[in-house]
Amino acid sequence: MRQSAAQSTRLRSAVERSGYYPALVLDSLQTALGNEAAVSFFVHHEATFDREELRRHITVLVLTATRLVVAHVDEHPPDEESPVAHASTSTEAVRIDQIQSVVVTRVIPDPAKYSPRTAPTEVVLTLGWGAVNRIDLEPARCADPTCDADHGYTGAATNDDFTVRVSETADGADVVAQALEFAAALSELSAR
Repeated sequence: MRQSAAQSTRLRSAVERSGYYPALVLDSLQTALGNEAAVSFFVHHEATFDREELRRHITVLVLTATRLVVAHVDEHPPDEESPVAHASTSTEAVRIDQIQSVVVTRVIPDPAKYSPRTAPTEVVLTLGWGAVNRIDLEPARCADPTCDADHGYTGAATNDDFTVRVSETADGADVVAQALEFAAALSELSAR
């Protein structure tokens, strides 16, 4: 329990360090977490461009002993309908036994020189729990370049409930390492 309390303190510090509406983010997390303590977490503060505007948002993943909590906060600038800026928050709590897949994609520079100490320059974490399914279809082709027969379709069906991409260039090496640490903790807990 002491480790979980320490993780909760580190989580609070990481959210506050992001500087992105920390009181709002922490309040949203508290609502979703209730009395459960953090076992592991990942904070991803990201800026995106929407037409000519810079927009920021934050995603916080918190792993407890029984659940994965996904919290997301977006800011919305003033517009014709709302003359004051506002934010929207959403949280989703998923039981650990509902997690069907944890996919970790690593981009490794110069793989010929790889060693276990080589850190990835990019990590993509995709989590699936069955809420969102995606089907990617494309026309099937054969190896004969002169063939004009209809070969039907080929494709893949995948769970794609949540994906986050971090890179050393955009987010820093420490954020990439934190994403890997979180993925390892989630993989371990969801395997039980």
